Amino acid sequence: MEKNNSPQRTIKKKVKIEGNALLSGEKVRVNFIPSTPNQGVIFKRIDIPSHPLIPASYKFAHRELSSTVLEKDGTKIRGVEHLMAALAILEIDNVTIEIDKDELPVMDGSSFPFIEILEEAGIEELEEEREFWQPENIISVYEGDSYILILPSSLDKIAYLLDFPHPLLSNIYGEFKADLKTLREEIAPARTFGFKKKVEPFLKKGMYKGGNLENTVLLDEKSIISPSLRFSDEFLRHKILDLLGDLFLSGKILRGFFIKGVKTSHSLNIKMAKKIKEGGNMEKELNIDEIMKILPHRYPFLFVDRIIVKGEKRAVGVKNLTYNESFFQGHFPGYPIMPAVIMLEAMAQVGGVLLLSRSENEGKIAYFAGIENAKFRRPVRPGEQLITEVEIIKLRSRTGKVKAQSSVNGERTAEAEFLFSLKDK
Repeated sequence: MEKNNSPQRTIKKKVKIEGNALLSGEKVRVNFIPSTPNQGVIFKRIDIPSHPLIPASYKFAHRELSSTVLEKDGTKIRGVEHLMAALAILEIDNVTIEIDKDELPVMDGSSFPFIEILEEAGIEELEEEREFWQPENIISVYEGDSYILILPSSLDKIAYLLDFPHPLLSNIYGEFKADLKTLREEIAPARTFGFKKKVEPFLKKGMYKGGNLENTVLLDEKSIISPSLRFSDEFLRHKILDLLGDLFLSGKILRGFFIKGVKTSHSLNIKMAKKIKEGGNMEKELNIDEIMKILPHRYPFLFVDRIIVKGEKRAVGVKNLTYNESFFQGHFPGYPIMPAVIMLEAMAQVGGVLLLSRSENEGKIAYFAGIENAKFRRPVRPGEQLITEVEIIKLRSRTGKVKAQSSVNGERTAEAEFLFSLKDK
């Protein structure tokens, strides 16, 4: 995290790649051309006489047919996420991409063919410096029960939870280092996937002509139809690939981060790209003085330092643990760990603030009424930062139920559901 900038990058020479478009099945030709500093990534439609340009920016991006589409003044480039992921992995932030159709070639369904052609071109450092983007606070975006969190961290790491209503895609979790070797070898080759029952109606309409069992991992209701997987969790890795590509629509190279994605979509990814570019979260952040105006707790029984309230239903709490915490002195001498009951209390305090920060609960106090499904995954020690994520499950005038989980450096430490009774002070 000490390195805050580095030279911008482009490619050394012009290279080209050809392949079939996923939707139309037509052959697509793509040229990659070196560019100047501060240009960014720009697509150029050479099949249109005016050669319109479309910057690779969230401003022109939207989701369409389970892919990311760039559109400016009626001109489109479909399926940009895999190429954008390749550029992000190689940290190429300036290049012109000429294309003779409205859709990028699907290639093998992954980013790896784009990685290979860009490496063949060679990478050149430019005279202008780029500034890395580093999160200063937790930032997030949500769509229902799907969300993306980016936390400050020295790890440069990506975690993902995949959860589709399918026996092979249910509740799969994975974490990966976000370095060149890992992303290039373990994320870039992961192919796109689809479900037979969803694809068949489009095939009848003459779409997905470029898809096959080599470039798309196809599933029926119970099993995988494609011959084999490149990774046992290839589905999860491809979702990370899509996330990387969409986030690069911010135009920023990330450093000093921990990204957590849960059941994300292209539209959610694009929302996060916008937040990265435009400065992060605008949610309300409460410091310790503001927390104490809501909670009656005081030292030594206040176990949260900072809380970010994210709208009406979510909050993230931060607790920086030092050896001087009173509970470490006796739990345990010689090997201090945070007591499980205090981990629960820390989660409950964040949940209490979330409930009591709502206007209709102003002036009330939240009492424990029940705890369900409590599980503990990992010990928490002095010097670590405990992150607690809380979401309201049910809320009535006199009661509230929240789901909470805590983590350290992206590793789950505990989880539970809390029932509160809301009373006037």
